Amino acid sequence: MKKIFIVLLALTVFACKKASNQPVDDQKDSVPQTKVDLKDSTAILINKVEILKKTNDEILQALKNKDYKRFAEHVHPEKGVRFSMYAFVDPRGDKHFSKTDFEKYYPTKTIFTWGTLDGSGDPYKATIQEFLSKWVFSKDFTGSLFSYNEIQGSGNSLNNIKEQYPKSDFTENFINGTEKYGEMDWKALRFVFEEFRGKYYLIAVINDQWTV
Repeated sequence: MKKIFIVLLALTVFACKKASNQPVDDQKDSVPQTKVDLKDSTAILINKVEILKKTNDEILQALKNKDYKRFAEHVHPEKGVRFSMYAFVDPRGDKHFSKTDFEKYYPTKTIFTWGTLDGSGDPYKATIQEFLSKWVFSKDFTGSLFSYNEIQGSGNSLNNIKEQYPKSDFTENFINGTEKYGEMDWKALRFVFEEFRGKYYLIAVINDQWTV
């Protein structure tokens, strides 16, 4: 909730500054209107964050339980879902599935190329279930630090999530690194969402970690 409080505090300060810069003809009439607008926008933001946090946690739980049927329910019906192995989203190189194809292939042993491994440059090949269990959910993110539209994990890999998805919302699940490895073994798992017919669906799954 600390992250949500910070977001709301920033929104409040911005709204107040914006209101103070506008010309006012009647101070008595304008002040109550500003308060109503700010209250409404804050309530909308709180509701969105709560919905995305709940959806985020449901997806994490599905991955932990290896319940890929439940995971598939969150995939965008029209846009499908893209998987990025690292912070840099590559529309040409990342693996993308329509919702129909994901549901078709996840129960099978079909092997896909998901990208290239950092360092060696070797292609990473695996079935959908292997990729989700061994790469996407390589650590238990159900106990991670949650944030909304905020990057907690930052390494030496270019992060272009906001450039690729400028109008979308994303959540991040962050696990701190350990002292043993100089805190360089941190992990982050991000979900990008887009609203469709009143519900938020998953359009991208992005892993992030320290790269060489």
